[in-house]
Amino acid sequence: MFVDSHCHLSFPELRSRIDDIRRDMAAARVDRALCICTTLEEFDTVHGLALAHDNLWCTVGVHPDSEGVAEPALADLLQRAALPRVVGIGETGLDYYRLNGRSVADMAWQRERFRIHIRAAQRTGLPLVVHTRSASEDTLAVLRDEGQGAVTGVFHCFTETRAVARAALDLGFLISFSGILTFRNAEELREVARMVPLERCLIETDAPYLAPAPHRGKTNTPAWVPHVAQQLATLKGVSLAAVAEQTSANFDRLFARVLGLEGAA
Repeated sequence: MFVDSHCHLSFPELRSRIDDIRRDMAAARVDRALCICTTLEEFDTVHGLALAHDNLWCTVGVHPDSEGVAEPALADLLQRAALPRVVGIGETGLDYYRLNGRSVADMAWQRERFRIHIRAAQRTGLPLVVHTRSASEDTLAVLRDEGQGAVTGVFHCFTETRAVARAALDLGFLISFSGILTFRNAEELREVARMVPLERCLIETDAPYLAPAPHRGKTNTPAWVPHVAQQLATLKGVSLAAVAEQTSANFDRLFARVLGLEGAA
């Protein structure tokens, strides 16, 4: 019924209880989840989860905030992207939230890393999983510079403005909403969610982070993605079942080629 389009089940606090997590998912009717890679060093663990469980898939990428890790060359991403059950490139993007005394100009390495991921998405035809924080203008500029319309994908855990959402939609991307949508102080984000067409929405947990109300402060899990769906249903004035059906269909359409669903997309 539900798909968690972005979670980090390879992180130790979740990986160590993967069987319980999958049982909880089944009880909550969360049929599938996409496990997101944040470093090349982590990839084998992320990929192993996808290979071991028939309702999990994974991505390959290096998070923009990951420093002191192996820097991805295009060949590194292409080689891993060709493996079974790898369905996307990322998460990637730009994050200027913690500059730690650096200037935006000093983050050229991050922008170059982002470009390499975009080129990998272009070469493979896989969707791009985009992270942007305090960097939306540059994120959009790099995407446009690398070739508007040449890649598809999703802006995950969206927290930006209506204008940024509109720009992402115009570039052909989907918008994914996390548990932040349920937070008391997130009215501006709820306005964005009202604006984004349901056929362009995904839902996610970003587990183990950002547990939705009523579980705030706890370790998040894919079994709680229905809380995000319920908030979205309330904002759209539709049923929970309608949100589950549409966001699952959106996920299938975005990843149709690698999920073997092209005939149904």
